[in-house]
Amino acid sequence: MLKFFSGQQKRLIAAEDNSAISDWMEKEGASEGQLSIDVYQTDKRIIIQSTIAGARPEDLKISLHHDLLTIHGTRRQPQSINEDQYLYRECYWGPFSRSIILPAEVDSRKVEAKIENGVLTIILSKTKAENIAINFQD
Repeated sequence: MLKFFSGQQKRLIAAEDNSAISDWMEKEGASEGQLSIDVYQTDKRIIIQSTIAGARPEDLKISLHHDLLTIHGTRRQPQSINEDQYLYRECYWGPFSRSIILPAEVDSRKVEAKIENGVLTIILSKTKAENIAINFQD
């Protein structure tokens, strides 16, 4: 399970339930924008950050399957505006997603996510890679 932290509330998201995420995205709409991300690592962690202004924690789904982390979400426009009233329209409103192939193995039981000031931060704990010696036979 992923631990999703939002202010004082904790929310658990199933890490392996891709069908529920697909159903959720289908309900949100077929077209989606791509989420911009920063990814960096330390000796023990992989950290993913993204600005997601306009998305609430309940509008996000994060899944982890082996080495693939996927973020799905939706930005809801705060008010209804007629198309002919726009002078500029550059902000993206609607469903978005991003999948990231992780550079190292992570412990799926030790994943945290939080939102602070419109920035989503996901922290994944790396597992120790075991060196396996392979002997060749003649």
